[in-house]
Amino acid sequence: MKTSASAARANAATIVALTEADPADRLVDAAAVPSDNTAQVQRARAFAEPLLAGQPLDTGEDALEHADGVADILEGIGAAPSMRAAAYLVYAGDYLQKPEEVVSKAFGPSHASLVMHTRKLVQIQRAAREAQFEGEQRVQQTERVRKMLLAFSRDLRVVLLRLASRLQTLRYFAAHKQPCPEALARESMQVFAPLANRLGIWQIKWEIEDLAFRFLQPAQYRMVAKLLDEKRTEREQQVEAFRQWLADQLHAHGIAAEVQGRPKHLYSIWKKMHGKSLGFDRVLDVRALRVIVADVPACYAALGLVHELLTPLADEFDDYIARPKANGYQSLHTVVLDDVARPVEIQIRTRAMHDHAEHGVAAHWAYKEAGVKGYAGVVAADSDFDAQVAEARKSVLRQLLAWERDFVDQDRASDATAAADAGATFDDRIYVFTPQAAVVELTAGATPIDFAYAVHTDLGHRCRGAKVDGAMVPLNTALKNGQTVEVTSVKEGGPSMDWLNTDLGYLQSARSKTKVRAWFNARAQAETIARGRDAVEKLLQRIGKTAVKLDDLAAQLGFRQADALFEVVGKDEFSLRTIETLLRPPEPLPSADELIALRKARPEGEPPKGGVLVVGVESLLTTLSRCCRPAPPDAIGGYVTRGKGVAIHRSGCSNFKQMAQCSPERVISVAWGAPRAGKDALYPVDVIVEATDRQGLLRDISEAFSKDKMNVTGVKTQSVRDSGGGTAFMTFTVEVADAAKLAQVLRIVGQVSGVRAVRRR
Repeated sequence: MKTSASAARANAATIVALTEADPADRLVDAAAVPSDNTAQVQRARAFAEPLLAGQPLDTGEDALEHADGVADILEGIGAAPSMRAAAYLVYAGDYLQKPEEVVSKAFGPSHASLVMHTRKLVQIQRAAREAQFEGEQRVQQTERVRKMLLAFSRDLRVVLLRLASRLQTLRYFAAHKQPCPEALARESMQVFAPLANRLGIWQIKWEIEDLAFRFLQPAQYRMVAKLLDEKRTEREQQVEAFRQWLADQLHAHGIAAEVQGRPKHLYSIWKKMHGKSLGFDRVLDVRALRVIVADVPACYAALGLVHELLTPLADEFDDYIARPKANGYQSLHTVVLDDVARPVEIQIRTRAMHDHAEHGVAAHWAYKEAGVKGYAGVVAADSDFDAQVAEARKSVLRQLLAWERDFVDQDRASDATAAADAGATFDDRIYVFTPQAAVVELTAGATPIDFAYAVHTDLGHRCRGAKVDGAMVPLNTALKNGQTVEVTSVKEGGPSMDWLNTDLGYLQSARSKTKVRAWFNARAQAETIARGRDAVEKLLQRIGKTAVKLDDLAAQLGFRQADALFEVVGKDEFSLRTIETLLRPPEPLPSADELIALRKARPEGEPPKGGVLVVGVESLLTTLSRCCRPAPPDAIGGYVTRGKGVAIHRSGCSNFKQMAQCSPERVISVAWGAPRAGKDALYPVDVIVEATDRQGLLRDISEAFSKDKMNVTGVKTQSVRDSGGGTAFMTFTVEVADAAKLAQVLRIVGQVSGVRAVRRR
């Protein structure tokens, strides 16, 4: 792998020449270049060496030495030569004018894509790391960066390269005994280590944690290291001796098993000591063994033998085979005392359980990071996203390294398809930046308006323009991963109704659409309340009750606050007469003489005018209430008013119920009388129509009433503009002899073009 400088430059010149040659010549020359997997790393290093040698990275590392270290780390976790070759090409891309084009010609489109995505991700990470946040905002930013690393990386190989690169950087600071920038060390601990943990790459995860722990908390690091170093050699000898003894005992008793020693890294020890307030002597898994057997019966047989040969600690046994954890993790955990009474943790599991724990959905992050036992103050992450990561890992990551080993130049097309499939798991979301480098998570296809609503609801309402990566764009532009979005807003204002028009594409997020609809609903409600307030205040002025407190008045009428009263009054659902009745001083019921004085002369036996018979009081003056417009054969009730006779209401009228509750003594029974001979009594009835506003709508509805010979005596109309053109609300007052016949007319009106709903008020 370490070629001479002259040979490296010669090889690089050959490869660059290939990229600039005629396409037909390039096919011949490329065939002459070795393409087997073992040659890929040498070709890539030879290509990169003249570009990287002596070039410093922003961390102070030599670029070529850093690439060498990354390649070595990838080799250590079993990565194929093609991925190790990519480690050189990614950094070489920083020194090429057209890196994707050059790398694609020399090494194929798969490596070019890898270079492009990795370089873009490095830029995004640097911007996110420089953002300054505190408290809960920093926690949210950290988790979004974790998600972004996977969501933005269409090819999961990008993530592996970034993990290896970060570990190499931490090694550099440690080896040169230089202070590591706090932001970089913190990002390593909070983003890269959990990411490696989620992906099951324990070797990288543990080393990143220990090195970041060393830079972030040097005193605690030295304390734990000292505790371990005091007895390291002795402890390692003891663990190895105990491991060999246990393996021999299992074999002697006919149990085929693989026994492994499991080291405990420094940060894990400190986290358990700190999180559970334990002394070093109480960290029982500093000495730990793992026993892997063939099947479940062998697990329990091994456990029985261990407990027979050694003394178990009663409170330190867990059977996760009979009772698996919620994430599917299965194993037997026990702590026993060795021959000199030192605690040793032993985990017993089958090979399938072990593979599942190491690579499947039961990886340690699900309970270590989420804090199932509640230590270290760590909060569980987004369960939906975690499920996607787990699913992606099952279907992609466990095959990734093996897939890489089979990678050859001829398979680049299928390789690129597999890489795209690897990223498809995260196609439903994107991650963009605010100008302050805060990461904002959005649904795929989101627009600048969606972005504004994600940042703050009020910013979304006032959004009027946007810049993406410094360039002005239309508000319905679809955003992409990694872009920086800046919103231009006005001081006051609200959303446009056009934003709800799906054909215009201004909004993609369901949350944004809900916010916009809520704004328009709130504005309509405010207008209704204002209209109701104006009506109530005018009434109070007319009856000389302006000193009345509106909230007290609403409470007397059964409303929690004044706005609730104003809203129903503004909707014409509550009569002002009810308020007037409540506020005017009560008058005594009319005496018998007064009732007689109200009689109206008429021929004997002739039914009362209006066709209403007041039961028990012959010929009493009656008035049909305008709030509910009663008509035969409606069930009706009477209310004795002050000086105006009896008001006739429909029995279900809300005003009538309210008055009856306040003054039950004024309610009397009434019934419809027979119509006069030769005459049909006509009763006014209100019909409410809601329709799509259009030219000629009023004429068409009026004609529908005319065809059924119904006389229209009044019309009120109101139009509201919206994205569909507008909505018309109409109230027709028609005269009917029998309300039961109104249903047929309502059906006819409902068939008029544009009518959405029609009903009797």
